[in-house]
Amino acid sequence: MPLIDMPIEELVKYEGTNPKPDDFDLYWERALKEMKAVDSQVELVPSDFQVPFAECYHLYFTGVRGARIHCKYVKPKNGQKPHPAVIQFHGYTSNSGEWAGLLSFASLGYSVVAMDVRGQGGYSEDTGGVKGNTHQGHIIRGLDNQGADDLLFRHIFLDTAQIARIVMELPEVDEEKVIATGWSQGGALTLACAALEPRIKKQHLSTRF
Repeated sequence: MPLIDMPIEELVKYEGTNPKPDDFDLYWERALKEMKAVDSQVELVPSDFQVPFAECYHLYFTGVRGARIHCKYVKPKNGQKPHPAVIQFHGYTSNSGEWAGLLSFASLGYSVVAMDVRGQGGYSEDTGGVKGNTHQGHIIRGLDNQGADDLLFRHIFLDTAQIARIVMELPEVDEEKVIATGWSQGGALTLACAALEPRIKKQHLSTRF
């Protein structure tokens, strides 16, 4: 089976086999309205891990449905202000990674935020009524006995837009130079983030598994 089964000209216009629901835009307008009504209660807690050229923090905020979301935040100590920022999303079942993996951004004068997806391998809270790591079933959570407004990935998508807005409001960040990036699940979250927060200027994603 060929990797590309139609001419490039047709692929550019191809929109898939599933039609866009009639209420799609209204659905996300309603979701964003819910997100904007949340008091984010942003908290920055200095990390035990520190380096001479950057400041490292645990960043917490409250997302939709009351979930407390955890991120790692690293900013350059003596960087230009305001400066660009990167928002990083991880693969399915993973987490925000090690502090050392974020330092290269700070060395270039960028701030960087790496978000723990709720209920997966990091420290974010999953308020779905279960304890511990809950990643089994995330894709369909909310389909069986709730409704479209209760889909877990709806809430996760809103988390990505909310952290983007939080980052853009940080005094050291240039809101016109915020980038989103991710791999695997994080690639999809990067697209969701840019769709829900159109001020994102650039996206970089990978489909690696």
